[in-house]
Amino acid sequence: MNHRSTPAPGRCPAAHGAVTALHGPEFAADPHAVYRRLRAHGPVAPVELAPGVPAHLVTDYRAALEVLRSTEAFGKDPRRWRDLAEGRIAPDNPVLPMMAYRPNCLFTDGEQHRRLRGAVDDSLERIDPNALRGYVERSADSLIDRFTTTGEADLLGSYAKVLPLLVFNQLFGCPPELGDRLVEGMTGIFDGVDAERANALVYTTLTELIGIKRQQPGADMTSWLMAHPARLTDEEMIHQIVVLMGAGTQPQQNLVAGALRLLLCDDRFAGDLAGGSMPVDDALDEVLWLDPPMANYGVHYPLADVDFAGVRLRAGDPVVVSFAAANTDPSLRPERHSGQRTGNRAHLAWSAGPHHCPAKGPARLIASVAVERLLDRLPDLELAVPADRLVWRPGPFHRALTALPVRFPPQPVPARRPDPAAAPATGTAETSGDSRWNPPSRPSGSTPPDGTSTARPPASAPAARRPPWNFLVAWWHGR
Repeated sequence: MNHRSTPAPGRCPAAHGAVTALHGPEFAADPHAVYRRLRAHGPVAPVELAPGVPAHLVTDYRAALEVLRSTEAFGKDPRRWRDLAEGRIAPDNPVLPMMAYRPNCLFTDGEQHRRLRGAVDDSLERIDPNALRGYVERSADSLIDRFTTTGEADLLGSYAKVLPLLVFNQLFGCPPELGDRLVEGMTGIFDGVDAERANALVYTTLTELIGIKRQQPGADMTSWLMAHPARLTDEEMIHQIVVLMGAGTQPQQNLVAGALRLLLCDDRFAGDLAGGSMPVDDALDEVLWLDPPMANYGVHYPLADVDFAGVRLRAGDPVVVSFAAANTDPSLRPERHSGQRTGNRAHLAWSAGPHHCPAKGPARLIASVAVERLLDRLPDLELAVPADRLVWRPGPFHRALTALPVRFPPQPVPARRPDPAAAPATGTAETSGDSRWNPPSRPSGSTPPDGTSTARPPASAPAARRPPWNFLVAWWHGR
């Protein structure tokens, strides 16, 4: 396979110098400077994802699409990863939880992928957008109420980080007492901090959730996946939830925080805010183009040795798609690099091909409502530090702030309904058994047209309230 963006004949990326590290503070501070240097190698360049983990990074938009769509040449199954199979990657390497094989729709190919992806797609279709919007609005209000009188907040820790977790727990019928463990585990996986322990924590916690749902199914994503005609095993159930939680929490908080940062510090957007307008969709598009929450991922493995974009790729070597670099490829039409990318959704932030993000609709709705609600409640927000002093978390895969400190004129707390952060456990929570979350589904072509959800449980008296998450308790007390 020879990509049309092939560099000059005989050009070898490795000959241009040392392999570029995609980990550490330098890359986190200015990844686009690194992408510009890598483009000197051509569309594909050698990188290091973590110490001892070599890979090739695709920085060209058309080359990225070719990798993402060419199932005959590139596979997603990490069991093909040659260095891992041959023992050259240590079992505690920090990238393993993000790259190692799981029996889910992200890391499988062919018929297995179609079966697992069908269960995920069908279950996601059962979410009522209107009910989702209402829950996000109420959750947002409950979080804003906690800092609106103070005149200052960290919008990452107090808002963008917490809101997706509340939504996730509600959608998946996750009891509050399990939330703290899932938060800790998923954060460790994304940050590569004690990743082996984090991976085990997520696994054991989700095993407990599956056991609960086997006994008490409800109108939630976990129960819908469980009842799907694909007949997922408990192991497959766990790993579908892992991939959905991974996509629905950390990247979601990065999208919300990124849009808020842009609205607060970029004159193109801040000027509109001062005039009373809230160009939230424009800001989301800009973030998804320039700083997508998952900046480098879409890991594929050549099925055989192949010449691609002037580089010899060996079978089983990781090929990572840089969504951020591909989106800013200089060969794209000039208007995509000048001004706001209003209405242009041709970016690769949601990936492409058979493994494109299945939840981009709900994800965008959650982010949009989260940002709109905050700006509606606190229209005079401003950054509490200069924009160039904001710090980004290191890591090869995500684009994530460490904090987003703001100040604003203090506002009184209006009278509100009970805080969903302290909602009762599943069984009688707002989503469980509520038909608003359970409209008739339309199964995909990969599954039979019957039995895609659990029956609505009979009405019952409210369950006793359980304690809120330890995570939220600690957060409330500033720990």
